[in-house]
Amino acid sequence: MVIIIGSGPIGLACGIELKKRGIPAKIIEKGCLVNSLFHYPTNMTFFSTSERLEIGGVPFISHGVKPTRREALEYYRRVAQSYELDIHLYEEVKQVEGEDGQFTISTNKGIYDAEKIILATGFYGLPNLMGVPGEDLPKVKHYYDEPHPYATQKVVVVGAGNSAVDVALETYRCGCEVTMVVREDQLKEGVKYWVRPDIENRIAEGEITAFFNSEIKEIREDEIDIATPDEEITIPNDFVLAMTGYQPDYSLLDRFGLQYENDGHNTPVYNPDTQESANPGVYLAGVVCGGLNTSKWFIENSRDHATSIANHLEELVQS
Repeated sequence: MVIIIGSGPIGLACGIELKKRGIPAKIIEKGCLVNSLFHYPTNMTFFSTSERLEIGGVPFISHGVKPTRREALEYYRRVAQSYELDIHLYEEVKQVEGEDGQFTISTNKGIYDAEKIILATGFYGLPNLMGVPGEDLPKVKHYYDEPHPYATQKVVVVGAGNSAVDVALETYRCGCEVTMVVREDQLKEGVKYWVRPDIENRIAEGEITAFFNSEIKEIREDEIDIATPDEEITIPNDFVLAMTGYQPDYSLLDRFGLQYENDGHNTPVYNPDTQESANPGVYLAGVVCGGLNTSKWFIENSRDHATSIANHLEELVQS
């Protein structure tokens, strides 16, 4: 039995590849199916075209060139149902014991024996915190769903990437007074090419205020302090939407005995040919392979991890 931790697209792809080879597998997920995608903004459109998000040979047909979050959720539901994958949702891993060939995984709902384990957990569960006073106030959000709750409010958006830009534009068009706080001297180069002119024009025309080379110093109920290159200023504020990115759950990875590269990204050690980690019998798939470098792996360039793992496990079975 192989236990797969995580029911995102890559976790599902691993389950599919193992099923094709007749290798029993069970998928354990702490949230809902494709939990990370579910927590994406309601109106999000993917950067990738639909065919690059396909798994299991099932065509992904979308209305536009680039699919929406809603279309992706429907697609992956359909794939999981089509392959009749054994998926246990809302079940969180609490403890792992044993070694290669004889693992025991304890969750909040049961105990499972496994010969091999695949970690396909992603990184969306833990936001990168700003580490400033007031960050724990209810007005501070590290996850964004849709603009309506913030309509007519004074909103500060923190970040320089696609998420921050999308949030700034959506809330601006919902009648918010939007201020962006960016630590870098400019927006990130990876901002979607069809969105960049829009945000740059809004900033240039003063419709969205942007402070570059700046950071929030303190958050209070009705205002925030911002350190700019020239001075520290205080502005009125109703909500802070911190689009500061996310990181893997290292406390979970540590339970599986992983080792990490000394590369500044805490990248887990693994064999790129087989995806097996430094802990024999534990495999890595998807964005978790990048550690803190969460922009290295995506659905489209990590789908092959599932094939590599399944091929290796099939070879072990046959030998």
